Amino acid sequence: MRRLWLLFAQTVTVGLALWFIVASLKPEWAVSLLGGSRGKPVVTSPAQILQAPSSAPAQDSYREAARLAMPAVVNIFTTKGARQPKTPFMDDPLFRRFFGDQQEDRQFSLGSGVVISPQGYVLTNNHVIETADEIEVALADGRKAVAKVVGTDPETDLAVVKIDLPNLPAITLGNADQARVGDVVLAIGNPFGVGQTVTMGIVSALGRNHLGINTFENFIQTDAAINPGNSGGALIDTSGHLLGINTAIYSRSGGSLGIGFAIPVTTVKDVMESIIATGQKVRGWIGVEPQDITPELAESFGLTRKSGAIIAGVLKNGPADKAGMRPGDILVAVEGKAVSDTTDMLNLIAQLTPGNKARMTVLRKTQESTIEVTVGKRPKPRREEQE
Repeated sequence: MRRLWLLFAQTVTVGLALWFIVASLKPEWAVSLLGGSRGKPVVTSPAQILQAPSSAPAQDSYREAARLAMPAVVNIFTTKGARQPKTPFMDDPLFRRFFGDQQEDRQFSLGSGVVISPQGYVLTNNHVIETADEIEVALADGRKAVAKVVGTDPETDLAVVKIDLPNLPAITLGNADQARVGDVVLAIGNPFGVGQTVTMGIVSALGRNHLGINTFENFIQTDAAINPGNSGGALIDTSGHLLGINTAIYSRSGGSLGIGFAIPVTTVKDVMESIIATGQKVRGWIGVEPQDITPELAESFGLTRKSGAIIAGVLKNGPADKAGMRPGDILVAVEGKAVSDTTDMLNLIAQLTPGNKARMTVLRKTQESTIEVTVGKRPKPRREEQE
């Protein structure tokens, strides 16, 4: 009996030794011997790796805002220069050697736009399409269409073009007047032609003006990266609603330096509706040349106030001249609304309806008086008249 027990113990010892050798060199054999699934090798990792479950929620993500707005942001390709007619001579290497490629007279540029109506109206910057002979709009879903200009407004750098395609995704307008400095915003466009791109930043400032970019300025400033090709694209809030149209950057190198400007949706809506209805934006005008009050001018004129706009010149037989306004007068109010500077004056007068009479308060020397001016229609910018 003792001999049998010794033989059993030796057999078990040898078996365990063989098992450890097999488990170390061929673990899949060990699993198979234990009744594991055949044909499914065990993959071992040299380090412990933690993997999040596929259903884990994304934290601090703006994917939903981007998903809602991106389909409505389009790429705009413009062409300048007439297409040369195709002739058999163009295929002749000798002809092309002496006269060059006749197709090279055409110039191409790109920008962005936003679909603001399912009827095909697309909003963009005027400078994107102002010199174009042909305009093509490319949607995010791959569709393309030739666009026709509905109207432009160079003084705010806005333009509306129209395409004829079904089932167009239109963006939802937001409330720019509720935006505050520090709000998170996303800029969507086609920078450098690389394709649709989304960048993130915050509202850096509101009501930026005196920049010399446009005649009428009331920009949203943002540090969301805006680069060439983004012009005409969308600045949206975290709900995917349109806050403004990206229009300009401050840059010394041509790239983004964290200072970009967007036209607020309040201005956009006003100009857009006027262009769609009449083909242009009509503004009030009284025919004066204003100038801001500086400390030097205040001292020269003996002024005690620093707000208002000095009337430096009056157009002969213009609305202001006929109403009795004179050079040297200081315009302090339009329809009861105070005028702080020339920008205020331009904006207040532009909102007046041509043909109507408007009450304006002027300071002449030390005496204030109210005059009635029959508002005229603001002339087109000179650069537009010359075209």
